[in-house]
Amino acid sequence: MEIEQIIDSYYEGTVDDNLYKVLNNIIDMLNNGAIRCIDDNYNVNSTVKKAILLIFKYFNTQKRDLDSFDKIGLLEYKKEAGYRKVPGAFIRDGVYIAQNCVIMPCFINIGAYIDTGTMIDINSTIGSCAQIGKNCHISAGSCIGGVLEPVVATPIIIEDNCLIGANAAVLEGIIVKHDSVIAPGTVLSKGIKIIDRESNQQIIDGIIPPYSLVVPGSYKSGNVNINCAVIVKRNSKQEQYINDDLR
Repeated sequence: MEIEQIIDSYYEGTVDDNLYKVLNNIIDMLNNGAIRCIDDNYNVNSTVKKAILLIFKYFNTQKRDLDSFDKIGLLEYKKEAGYRKVPGAFIRDGVYIAQNCVIMPCFINIGAYIDTGTMIDINSTIGSCAQIGKNCHISAGSCIGGVLEPVVATPIIIEDNCLIGANAAVLEGIIVKHDSVIAPGTVLSKGIKIIDRESNQQIIDGIIPPYSLVVPGSYKSGNVNINCAVIVKRNSKQEQYINDDLR
């Protein structure tokens, strides 16, 4: 029987003696990057999400690593993995971290995928099933949200070469396309307007275009100003942002 059929059967309430073996195998496959919650076209792999939900449903809460009391333990660090992990980083089991990454003291939840050369900075949070591309910098205090339910919902996706500024938040299935910069303190979600300044149009699909520079903003509604995010410009090269202003 295919793994999809097995997980579907468990998800519908059929439990057998192989349940824990199958779910632990899913965790191992997540750790190795053999499976992800999306494919190359960003189609959601609902089997992975269902498996994670089953883990939270059926695994026992017990004493885990570092005095934690949880359903799952922490990812076992192996030197051959080829990334650098600083003491104080909490990475739940079921996370893939590629080579040449730097993981500062932070929290990374099950189902997350961190690609080559990315830095996860101090006090940042990577939510369940979040997908982070190559050569990104997730800055201090930032939050990349988790999207575990519903199982058909697209997770947060940060493509290659993106900078997420300090204390920024990317939530609710937002996709940040490659070479974009999200300024410090910016909040991106489908419940907050995202406005493209050049076209004066609202981004309604939750996809930040490539090479975007996004900053916090506001718009007037009646007698009040409401917070939003503004795509102030799009450049062909990310490094042009470094010494540029926001005029």
